Amino acid sequence: HVQLVESGGGLVQAGDSLRLSCAASGRTFLNNGMGWFRQTPGKAREFVATITWNGAYTYYSDSVKGRFTISRDNAKSMLYLQMNSLKPEDTAVYYCAAARGARATGSRGDYNYWGQGTQVTVSS
Repeated sequence: HVQLVESGGGLVQAGDSLRLSCAASGRTFLNNGMGWFRQTPGKAREFVATITWNGAYTYYSDSVKGRFTISRDNAKSMLYLQMNSLKPEDTAVYYCAAARGARATGSRGDYNYWGQGTQVTVSS
């Protein structure tokens, strides 16, 4: 049974930091690109950050570039999202996902495994 389980969400104030974690179980994603997406009620799930299978390349949406950092530890089957200088508009459910291929990608259609999401709420 393949699972991606996010953790680390919560309620913080604007300017604070959070680190989200995503634990993979049931299979290894050593050869897969990974990503973080987020979604708010009534809106489509949007790309946040992505990383190649070996962590060599990372890409970010313009809205989080310079504030968020995606990383992975393949030895531990973990994916992370360090979020600094949080803003109220970062409030969303955050999802980790595993891509079909090894490259980093911001396209939802390239991902075939998804976690259940973790809520991040940033108050002003």
